[in-house]
Formats: sequence, C-alpha cells, structure tokens
Amino acid sequence: MARILSIDYGKKRTGLAVTDPLQIIAGGLATVSTYKLFEWLDAYFKTEQVEKIVVGEPKQPNGLPSENMGRVTAFVNKFRKTYPDIPVVMVDERFTSVLAHRAMIDGGLRQKARRDKALVDEISATIILQSYLESIRK
Repeated sequence: MARILSIDYGKKRTGLAVTDPLQIIAGGLATVSTYKLFEWLDAYFKTEQVEKIVVGEPKQPNGLPSENMGRVTAFVNKFRKTYPDIPVVMVDERFTSVLAHRAMIDGGLRQKARRDKALVDEISATIILQSYLESIRK
C-alpha cells in the first residue's frame, strides 16, 4: 500500500506529514521552503510510493477562504499538471496552528521550541492528515 502525503502550504514554508505504508497513522515529515517544494516532492516521489496528497484548505473562522487560498489553489493546479496520476484532496485546515501549539505545550516543549514556525507547520500538516484519516474511517 502507498503512503498519503499531507501538505500545509504556506507563503514561505510548507509543512509536510505522511502516513505509514498501511495508512494507519500520520507523522511529521519535514518543513521545506515553499520555493523548493516541487524540487523536494520530485526527490520524495522517486523514493516513496504516494497514493494521494492531502492539502490544507485555508479558511477563516467564518468559513470564507483566507488570504492564502489563492496561493494554495495555484499550488494545487500546478501539482495536478505536474503529477496527474496523484489525486489531491482538500481538507479544512482551520485552527490547525492553534492545535499544533496546544500539542507542543501538552508535549512539554519549552517556549523557545514552540516559537519554531517550521515545527508548527510540520505539526499542522500532521493534524491535517490525521483529521483526513479519521474522516475516511467513519
């Protein structure tokens, strides 16, 4: 079975998470500079089999698209053209940064570590992916 890759796309950084090959659990993978994302994906897809990607859909608390939605849409369109055989699923990412910070606090990370935006992005991608996994199991 192939993995599912999650992407928390950002203007500067992109958080990535992935399932195990049996698609049971999500785990943080990396945070990469957004401008290097396709280069990173090319290398990853050469070594790992990926069944689909899950991309965080940025929304405001009221459900309307956030300011990052245009960038995410452009990324998804380019991804679909570049990798037409890998399906893309959009998942609501509202409050994932808040949940990521809560997970860091609950995990006992010190305040300095919690300021690491790259770690927050990776944890957010993990939360997006775990949320997706739970939704398809219901």
